[in-house]
Amino acid sequence: MPCRSNVERTGTRGRFVFPVLALVLILCPMVWSSCATPPAPRDVPASLPLQTATVDQLLSLLREQETAIQTFKGLFRAQVQGPGIPASQQVEGAAYYRRPDHLRLQGFNRLGMKLFELALDDHQYSLRTINGKFLTGQLADLHRVDTIARPFKLSVLAMSGIIGTPAPRPGERVVLSEEDDRYRLDLFASDSAQIPYRKIWLDRRLLQVTREDRLTASGDLEATVEFDDFRSIPGQSALTSDASVAPPVTKPFRIRAQDGEGRSRLQLVFHEVNANVPVTPEELQVTSAAAEAPRT
Repeated sequence: MPCRSNVERTGTRGRFVFPVLALVLILCPMVWSSCATPPAPRDVPASLPLQTATVDQLLSLLREQETAIQTFKGLFRAQVQGPGIPASQQVEGAAYYRRPDHLRLQGFNRLGMKLFELALDDHQYSLRTINGKFLTGQLADLHRVDTIARPFKLSVLAMSGIIGTPAPRPGERVVLSEEDDRYRLDLFASDSAQIPYRKIWLDRRLLQVTREDRLTASGDLEATVEFDDFRSIPGQSALTSDASVAPPVTKPFRIRAQDGEGRSRLQLVFHEVNANVPVTPEELQVTSAAAEAPRT
């Protein structure tokens, strides 16, 4: 029998992390990654026992996982394909993040040449491309560019794997059901809503989110994202260097997302994630052109 609960949400900001990976790949369509081989995926051991949890326990767990990452530095490979992209594109990159909404991304080619820099801060973006072009403005403005709209949304959804799947908002209704070795949470916008707008699956062995679907008002699939290759990241306080002050956190190192029509796809493979380490203001800003100008 499904369980129902009205819930509250914490940490609603910071959902736009990694959005412009697709934008940069479209602006630089000839970008290719190095030949480095990504780490081999690690499957969840079938020998682990299935855990039991109530809807309230799962929602509390979502909030804990969401707030577990306050800062991080990561190395990744991104692959994007979709309308406006001539071929499946890849780029090696580095990411710096601080909750709730500060992000800096750098992309490099196989020779280590910087292809782009992007900084996000409170719904503002700053982007510098390989040709020195500098763009800045409101993040909402990027949604008006049709060729990057879908990859943009997929990138937002994909990054929830690292920063945490958003918990339901106040007043939303949640229905819990079991599907073999997974729990499923159906999220409804209100008590009277008949069609969920989100579906979240959690593995019952790790109690980690393995999939999320976003649905339209009519119930059609808008986008889906899947998480796997879960790995433990050593816990550390963002304020001290003492790694014993926080327990390890588990995060997916491979994330795949696609839109409902299957026309746009995104895959992120993380090589390294350092969670809750100090991140300076300089690490979150686009490097000035003067700072990178060659000395004479």
